[in-house]
Amino acid sequence: MVRLLSILFGIIISISSFAQDRTTDLMPVPQSVKSTGTHFYVTKAFTIGIIGNPGERVYKEATRALRRLDNRMGFFFEQGIIAAADNNKSASLLIEVSRPAELNLYEDESYKLFSDEKQVKIIANTDLGAIRGLETLQQLLSTDNDGYYFPGVEISDAPRFPWRGLLLDITLHWMPMDVVLRTLDGMAAVKMNVLHLHLTEDQMFGIESKVYPRLHEVGAEGNYFTQEDIKRIIAYADQRGIRVVPEFDVPGHCTSWLKAYPELASVKRDYELQRYYGVFDPSLDVTKDYTYVFLDSLFTEMAALFPDEYFHIGGDENTGVDWGLNPDIKAYMEKKGMKTYRELETEFMQRLLPILQKNKKKMMGWDEILRPGVPHDIMIQSWRGTKSLVEAAKNGYTGLLSTGYYIDLIQPTDFHYLVDPVPANTDLTPEQQKFIVGGEATMWTEHVTPETVDSRIWPRTAAIAERLWSASTVTDVDDMYRRLDYISLLLEGLGSTHIRNKGVLMRRLANSYDTKALEVLVDVIEPLKIYERNPGDTMYTVFSPYTKIADVATPDQKVAREFRKDVSAYCISKNDLLKDNILEHLYLWKNNHVKFMELVKKSPVLAEAAGLSENLAKIANTGIEAIGYMNNNASPPTGWKSKGMDITAQAKEQGGRCDLQVVTAIEELIQAVGE
Repeated sequence: MVRLLSILFGIIISISSFAQDRTTDLMPVPQSVKSTGTHFYVTKAFTIGIIGNPGERVYKEATRALRRLDNRMGFFFEQGIIAAADNNKSASLLIEVSRPAELNLYEDESYKLFSDEKQVKIIANTDLGAIRGLETLQQLLSTDNDGYYFPGVEISDAPRFPWRGLLLDITLHWMPMDVVLRTLDGMAAVKMNVLHLHLTEDQMFGIESKVYPRLHEVGAEGNYFTQEDIKRIIAYADQRGIRVVPEFDVPGHCTSWLKAYPELASVKRDYELQRYYGVFDPSLDVTKDYTYVFLDSLFTEMAALFPDEYFHIGGDENTGVDWGLNPDIKAYMEKKGMKTYRELETEFMQRLLPILQKNKKKMMGWDEILRPGVPHDIMIQSWRGTKSLVEAAKNGYTGLLSTGYYIDLIQPTDFHYLVDPVPANTDLTPEQQKFIVGGEATMWTEHVTPETVDSRIWPRTAAIAERLWSASTVTDVDDMYRRLDYISLLLEGLGSTHIRNKGVLMRRLANSYDTKALEVLVDVIEPLKIYERNPGDTMYTVFSPYTKIADVATPDQKVAREFRKDVSAYCISKNDLLKDNILEHLYLWKNNHVKFMELVKKSPVLAEAAGLSENLAKIANTGIEAIGYMNNNASPPTGWKSKGMDITAQAKEQGGRCDLQVVTAIEELIQAVGE
């Protein structure tokens, strides 16, 4: 009853304040925001005008922005496709652009946004800046009793880092066109500007080659992007101000290449596409001239397809085992005076560089390519730790950070949010810091399908986007989570399936429309993190079902996170409102197990989570007991704490490749009894 009254009081306050002003909900946080207290109300007569020297890109994005706004408000705006003739300086939204941008690393993305009761204005040096300003405007749309409005603001904004990327692997599990396009829409919404497409792996060669067609005919098993598909992706990204960087991983991770063209291999054997995940030994024979003729032809073909100045050649996780099995390679190394396989890799990179340079490309690779003798005209992508990024910057190499941004590892949003490419305690000089151009989230797809990939990308990647755009001082985790809820809804409105597919998967698992008992459990579990879900890389293959409870469960569950926070606060304050909220959850969890087991009878696939459900009920009961003792200032029976900790220890065991996320909170309650 107390909680109900509190909720009702909050609703009354919300209604009386009559406004849902979004000025403080922006993500990424702009560099400067000033509220003026005015409102620009949106009506059916809302129009957009564009002046200056804008270029074609901004007309398309302004048209898309207008349709997005109308889809949210339902006004049936009269203005259709925006073109050069729409240059009315009195338009509701006036966009002024000085020049069309060149889509490259250091292009200007700054903008200024002004709104008052008469008009909204976006002023930018380039169309990229105007596009970023349009995304801010989408987030600013607010409501009150009089309707929709843009709050009066003065915003001056520009990104902190020029490279704000997302790697999307399309090979470990095939990610078709619709996944790529909706990912680009989400990226644009949070001002990310580089899509890194990982196109080749041991499991698949995911792009059409007309020069070497067996690569996709044999190495893709029907799932690959045609060159026309790639052109569509690039055009779609370009309109949104996003660059597309391809990755062709060599000399390792290339089993799909060797199945198609075994003459490239270091070891003569029959090659089949890899069905498991992990690091494997097959590699290109980099001592053969034929290998470089092949790569020259292939990379020249692909360089013409991808307009971006950067071309990623991978260079990671080559074991050297197959090189060691080839007497000719060993003899080559001896002749050259090479003592390690790393020296041979360095020569490989040196021989690749002229191929890319003649195609006007800059080489980019994982941090393994950072070795003595490698030319400085390359980009280092740091994934094994920040040490390599710092080393690269100190030695004059351009680099970007992916360590800490591996979103496939199911780590919480605040972990990613507080990873900074240039932290406050860096020992890099200001000049050295300039070599660090940003960061890139990585969506490896071993354990996702097109149905679940969005739930791993969003909304956490929005927090990474903020880290790479906003000032380094924007680090309030609680405020980040508050704003993330709003951004998550906007992302769903753009087509992301990260919210709605959860219901689809639960109905399938439950074999029923009634999924409440499953939902209660899913709200407090998460898939095993880091690489624990697939121990030894032997549990899952490319054909394994990714429709189980570990796939329904998502990273950083809000119910569990807020429960932990409430418990910590209650143990300090003994606040009655917190207590009632905690008990509401605990009784729900205690009583849910019986209902969950009824679901298991209908759908045996859920049996793997029965232990999780039972343990949740047990720790919930222990939590109820703990609050009872605390509330009555009573001492528990002898041995109660020890028994309670035994129960929580058991509850930490995984089930269905998931674990409970509220166990530590129950432990905190147990320890607080008697204090």
